[in-house]
Amino acid sequence: MIDLRSDTFTRPLPEMQKAMWAAEVGDDVFGEDPSINALERKAAELFGMEAAVFCPSGTMTNQIAIKAHTVPGQEVICHEYSHVYNYEGGGIAFNSSCQVRPLAGPKGMLEAETVAAALQNPLDHHAAQSRLVVLENTTNKGGGACYNLNSIDAIREITAAKGLALHLDGARLWNALVAKNQSAADFGQRFDSISICLSKGLGCPVGSLLLGSKDFIHHARFIRKKLGGAMRQAGYLAAAGIYALDHHIERLAEDHEKAKMLADALEQSGWTKPIETVETNILIFNLKEDRNIEAFNKQLGDAGVLHIDMGQGKQRFVTHHDVSMDQIKRTCKLIGDLKE
Repeated sequence: MIDLRSDTFTRPLPEMQKAMWAAEVGDDVFGEDPSINALERKAAELFGMEAAVFCPSGTMTNQIAIKAHTVPGQEVICHEYSHVYNYEGGGIAFNSSCQVRPLAGPKGMLEAETVAAALQNPLDHHAAQSRLVVLENTTNKGGGACYNLNSIDAIREITAAKGLALHLDGARLWNALVAKNQSAADFGQRFDSISICLSKGLGCPVGSLLLGSKDFIHHARFIRKKLGGAMRQAGYLAAAGIYALDHHIERLAEDHEKAKMLADALEQSGWTKPIETVETNILIFNLKEDRNIEAFNKQLGDAGVLHIDMGQGKQRFVTHHDVSMDQIKRTCKLIGDLKE
């Protein structure tokens, strides 16, 4: 089986497993799990932020951040493709009682002019108060696209001037850092809070971190407890995160190369419309109108290649370390041999 559905299907590699079983653990609810404490310090220092808190999922870190930044009745601004809006179960409404203003933008990314135009008049009692802007990097539905720092700076200038908080859903931020040759500290100095995921391209079995100021993370821990996210001897999971940060970031470039190989094969096959430049490990493409989607999916499925059909002719491949270079080459050959 060649599983290109998502990089969430990665499994811990043998050396990571050894690190997990060798972990020193305690009770994190009491703040006494040394492995979790070490992971939180390591991540905060990497981004140049004051503190971090370990959580089971990126959805939880995003939802904690949104709740910590807002009060009920305020407004959260994000891209219409964003994960916090589309794929977190209506969590913004359920957890924070805030309304969402989804905006358009190229490849899942917001632009400063669009954000500025969407802000509510703070003196208008009829309108919800704009309070938080959420960016996503890389963009999932945008095909793994990455923000330039200048674009973030332009948005940050607006949020700072208007008194809004700026949160980053960095589920695949590691891919962006490698693709754009950026540093974690570049992002730590630009956002009020950052969510980073360990269980996608980095290959950990579970876990995400929320980063911010000491006061913000102190508040976040209260929210984590209310959401049921406080764990006990979770240092076994944290040890996987420490190993991943030490060993798995640079190798993400291999996944990016795999995605580009698949894109080249698809374009040469004649089955797809022109594909936008692949920046990271997510490849989203549309089949031509005269090509049969069922035939495309069946031929891939019969050959043991799993992928996501997003509907309306749009398909998604995601590369990761559990799909080898040999398997990518086999998939490319299969694409080249597709029959109408």
